[in-house]
Amino acid sequence: MDPRQQELPLPFPELNDDQPLLPARMVNEYEYCPRLAYLEWVQGEWADSADTVDGRAKHKRVDRKGGELPAKEDWEDQTKIHARSIELSSNRLGLIARLDLVEAEGGRVTPVDYKRGRRPHVAKGAYSPERVQLCMQGMLLEEHGHTCEEGVLYFVESKERVTVEFDQELRDRTLSAINGLRLIAAGGHIPAPLLESPKCPRCSLVGICLPDEVNFLRRGGESPRPMGVGRDEALPLYVQANAAKVAKRGERLEVSVEDKKVTEVRLIDVSQLVLIGNVYVTTPTLHELMRREIPITWHSYGGWFLGHTQGLGHKNVELRTAQYRASFDEHACLRIAKGLVNAKILNTRTFLRRNWRGDGKPEQELEGMKLDAKRALRAENLQELLGIEGAAAARYFGLFGELLKRDDETNFTFDFHHRKRRPPPDPVNALLSYAYTLLVRSWNVALSAVGFDPYRGFYHQPRYGRPALALDLMEPFRPLIAESAVVSAINNGEVRPSDFISAAGSVALTNDGRKRFIGAFERRLAHEITHPLFGYKISYRRVLEVQARLLGRHLLGELDDYPNFLTR
Repeated sequence: MDPRQQELPLPFPELNDDQPLLPARMVNEYEYCPRLAYLEWVQGEWADSADTVDGRAKHKRVDRKGGELPAKEDWEDQTKIHARSIELSSNRLGLIARLDLVEAEGGRVTPVDYKRGRRPHVAKGAYSPERVQLCMQGMLLEEHGHTCEEGVLYFVESKERVTVEFDQELRDRTLSAINGLRLIAAGGHIPAPLLESPKCPRCSLVGICLPDEVNFLRRGGESPRPMGVGRDEALPLYVQANAAKVAKRGERLEVSVEDKKVTEVRLIDVSQLVLIGNVYVTTPTLHELMRREIPITWHSYGGWFLGHTQGLGHKNVELRTAQYRASFDEHACLRIAKGLVNAKILNTRTFLRRNWRGDGKPEQELEGMKLDAKRALRAENLQELLGIEGAAAARYFGLFGELLKRDDETNFTFDFHHRKRRPPPDPVNALLSYAYTLLVRSWNVALSAVGFDPYRGFYHQPRYGRPALALDLMEPFRPLIAESAVVSAINNGEVRPSDFISAAGSVALTNDGRKRFIGAFERRLAHEITHPLFGYKISYRRVLEVQARLLGRHLLGELDDYPNFLTR
């Protein structure tokens, strides 16, 4: 666009009771990055970073309400006003804002907005998003009858005040930002990610937005910067002791058995609470975990996944709408399912080659699996695809015993011709079943956290109580996480014959055996690998989240295809 051409304002009608007012902070985000504002305002995404936590700490003092801002007609020009944490709104502007501080003297009011960090040495004393946000506060004050010609940005770290004049240029820019955010929200199309922007690495939503990853998949070019996959120190807390009690004590979770404390963990170190069998959770603990959006997953005494509890859940209705729409489209379901099965067969083939312990490579079976993977991409319906997947699974499980370390003392057996799930007839089948249960639970939590409905899938048909989407997306990860954990636990001697009990033709893990296998499974999730597409280091735990978000990008139209995870 010609820079001399003035941008025409796009006004909107005055809001009614059914339309939400735009928070001034969201307009600030739009001015900084339209995609960031869309993610937060329309899709309800949020993630903390060191900067956001520090910013809240810096605002503690000004967030405490102090003083009042009387109506213009109720105070004289000589009145001095010093009011903190004042909330103002305007239906005409479609705005709502909380003003950190309002100063008034001589008939004029001045909004003061607190900012963390030091004053930037840039033109006009501050960056555009901060100036726009301050101007909105001034416009709201004018809507309430006050005279407001300038505002102040106070930078906490350097303790400097920067005066911002509300000239016509800034007012026009502010109105353009307000109308721009309203327009993209009404349009329902997420703005494109910034291209190699220096803004992205410090953005708290970079791991949700995936700007470099989306641009790489759409445009190609250099591998993404490893900025959205920072290490997450929070881990699941497993509780399986019979009649155990989980209670909140300050900022910690305390686990006790028969009123004797067994252990305690800081809440900030807990990503989810996993309860196995008869475990009691206090109501205050439930409330706190819901407030923090830390899910609780419930398992039977035998380890079967029963469900999970969370707070209000994700607000991203847009994503679930796209998910439901695609799930009723036969062509979309088949396209996604073919990719999942193809990736599963290829990952299974790679896993077989890497962990083979037999005499000579099973070249014929490996070649057959390669052909199965190609046939999966040519399947004309889900029934044909199921048959292809079954044939590949028969080849694979027929060779699975050759992946296990031979030890006459362990006496592990495996039915290589049939993968028996219920009831598992031998220890290895029991381990596989339990590993799949843990993987389903991990995917269930990841999908819920991203905003999906885990019960509506594309390949697995919906049935009562079955998390079809979690079962869909776990397919390529069965060999990489679940079966890998089983093979490692057996070959490393982490599980022993004494860790299993047999009754009525069914084999199950004991408490001690389950505890050790959970450790092996969680270590596998924490294992860092080089992402085959993006080239950076990432744990399998984070891979699940990234894959869920990439599926969302595909369903919302940003990516033409869902990029399946294919190990090298």
